[in-house]
Amino acid sequence: MSTPLLEIQGLSVHYGSVQALDGLDLAVHAGELVTLLGSNGAGKSTTLRAISALVPAAAGQILWRGGSLAEVPAHRLLKLGIGHCPEGRRVLSRQSVVDNLMLGAYLRRDTATIRTDLERCYGLFPRLAERRSQLAGALSGGEQQMLAIARALMGRPELLMLDEPSLGLAPKLVGEVMAALAQLHRDGLTILLVEQNAQAALSIADRGVVLEAGRLTLAGPAAELLADPTLQAAYLGG
Repeated sequence: MSTPLLEIQGLSVHYGSVQALDGLDLAVHAGELVTLLGSNGAGKSTTLRAISALVPAAAGQILWRGGSLAEVPAHRLLKLGIGHCPEGRRVLSRQSVVDNLMLGAYLRRDTATIRTDLERCYGLFPRLAERRSQLAGALSGGEQQMLAIARALMGRPELLMLDEPSLGLAPKLVGEVMAALAQLHRDGLTILLVEQNAQAALSIADRGVVLEAGRLTLAGPAAELLADPTLQAAYLGG
């Protein structure tokens, strides 16, 4: 198999005396949609934060196209092709929808392509097109989540990491967000998705990885995990 786009080897992360990740191994290949599942405190968000250089690794390494990210600062990761859409949306509430989107492209100088990508985001999330001049703070929670995802896309990442994009959304909006991620996956974008909604995540993913107390406890093709009785009992209401 080809070299993974992203590879985590033996990653451990501590928050003081608390071990958030304990020897995690994970590989994501180009074009895959991989979902990280687990309960609160399992280490899912910490994994993304470690990849984004927002928390230091106590042990192990993170590789991008086979090269170490150990000396790469957080602000340079987007230039390498790693985008991160964190939990909580974090839109600029006093800026318009279009201003928020253009902020996502702040490292880019390809003006014509930026405009093309802007229209692509509007096609992916028509609600944003309808509200492009409105302040982001006036959007619903679901619309703000769409804006956060679209803003991350404006950086043209090769790998898009998303942290709990369905959190706090009504079921209909969860469906819309997951449908958009599925479309991005079909278009060839590599996605690492952190989700507590295991059913929704596995329904669009290629593979799933389950974390418990910072350790990988279960991994496999998404369809197999959906049918796994242990996972059903723990996360799918089975």
